[in-house]
Amino acid sequence: MTREDVKNHAVSYMWHKAIADQERAKLSIELLTNNAAGIGDHSTGDFHQNLDEALDLLVDALDRLEVLLGLYPDLEN
Repeated sequence: MTREDVKNHAVSYMWHKAIADQERAKLSIELLTNNAAGIGDHSTGDFHQNLDEALDLLVDALDRLEVLLGLYPDLEN
């Protein structure tokens, strides 16, 4: 495996991990806000903590995608 292959695999991993985290966060927010099952099994504290965690994950994923696009503009293709 060449140095370029390693770089390509590393960038691909980071990109796909950020996309997966973004989707995970969106799903969590959707379940917590629009699905009775997401709301019903939580105390108020747990519910707020879960919302905060989902939002933090989404913001982090979007930030990572933005940084990766700044470093590797070809990722948009």
